[in-house]
Amino acid sequence: MVTVRLEPEDKVIEFTKLNTVLQLLNKMGLHQTDALVIRDGELLTQDIRINQGDVITLRKVISVG
Repeated sequence: MVTVRLEPEDKVIEFTKLNTVLQLLNKMGLHQTDALVIRDGELLTQDIRINQGDVITLRKVISVG
């Protein structure tokens, strides 16, 4: 199980099967430039593997101009 905490919504979603950051973004309907993906304080790129038991923070990027 992979736990994903969405920010700024402060929601938690659990996934039973995720392999990569890109797969997570696709499931959430996001492009790679739409959110920061963080695990243990480290930013993850789209090719990084996600492991069972990981707790991921998905922080949506908000542009105000």
